[in-house]
Amino acid sequence: MSQLLSVKRDNIPQLSIVRALAILGVLSIHSTSVAVSTGMIDSNWFFLYNFANIFLKFGTTTFIFLSSFVLFYNYYNRPFTAKLVTSFYQKRLIYIIIPYISFSLFYFGLKLYLYPGSYPLILGDGFSFGEMMLALGDRLMHGTAHTHLYFVYISIQFYLLFPLFLWFFKKYPKLTHWLLLIGIIVQWGFFLVNKYGLETPVTARGSWSLSYFTYYFLGAYLGIYYDKWKQWIIIAKENVTKKRVIGWIVFALIWLSSGLGHVYMWYETRLKLDSYNSTLFDLVWNIHTLTTAIILMQIAFIIYRKSAKSIVNVLTRLGEVSFGVYLFHPFLLLIYRAYPPQTGTSIIHHAWYVGGFLFALIGSWIVVEIVVRFIPQSWVIFGSIKKKKALKPESRENTRNIQM
Repeated sequence: MSQLLSVKRDNIPQLSIVRALAILGVLSIHSTSVAVSTGMIDSNWFFLYNFANIFLKFGTTTFIFLSSFVLFYNYYNRPFTAKLVTSFYQKRLIYIIIPYISFSLFYFGLKLYLYPGSYPLILGDGFSFGEMMLALGDRLMHGTAHTHLYFVYISIQFYLLFPLFLWFFKKYPKLTHWLLLIGIIVQWGFFLVNKYGLETPVTARGSWSLSYFTYYFLGAYLGIYYDKWKQWIIIAKENVTKKRVIGWIVFALIWLSSGLGHVYMWYETRLKLDSYNSTLFDLVWNIHTLTTAIILMQIAFIIYRKSAKSIVNVLTRLGEVSFGVYLFHPFLLLIYRAYPPQTGTSIIHHAWYVGGFLFALIGSWIVVEIVVRFIPQSWVIFGSIKKKKALKPESRENTRNIQM
């Protein structure tokens, strides 16, 4: 362990590609949400929409895994000091919490304008300012100003706990070998106690960081022991051994079977062909998304090594702006969905759903780039995003893409 702590760790540029793949998964889910709920439920192509909506349902969990990975990779081998903790909280306040508040205010005001009846604010002919502030405070404290902001809210919960985790696992390093098991016990203990042990179960379970401890602690484990596992993560000719090839195949089969099983369960449920216990859903989802986080890392290394430089540059930049795209894209989808096709032609409807994905992706990306390039103090809106797009080796500290 002392040897681990004395080694300065290298930059991992492939992580930006993992972020890019994760944000594409988020956009896939959100752009097909209407199709799988009502829009295409009677279509012969519903299975394809359901597949895109469920098999790619790995975005937020992968971002959670990556956040923990980056933090433990960067901080675990540093001396634990008051300066380190202060710097950590300062960065999160500036680049995470302030953008979260900015977008919570934006979506709260937008919903108040578009759907005033959805807020219990009407007194006589107008609004009560006091009640409006209470409603805003409630949404800020629970990540519910808009549906996607729960992810930032649970990330903030983890950031609050991170220095404590860091101190504890540095003090008791032998426990770091059991991080994934600890995460499983905490997360599933929460699931089962919430379902069977509480008179009034927590309804917004997804807004609690306890629901994602397997991802946090898997990220923590690999962040600490990345040098030990990187030859298994990086699928390359020089890393091939019989044992690793068997491990890669078995792991890929677990990932694929759990992902397809997840898709099948939702397909049967949405078409009311069958029903499943919620705990089984949780289990299949957990296995699917947990294995996907590792698979995406493996894919990212392959893309970085094998793809054309232009593709690598595009995906790297998308990863760098992913936090901004995540925050802003629901607004564009809201606008886009206000103008559904008026024709019954199926091709037009399919094109419209694909168009929603592209509009959310490209439109959000353009807005983020413009804001970062031309608006001073753009971190207030989108956090820390570098202006330049060129891909080149940089210091590890430049994983200041801490936002996701």
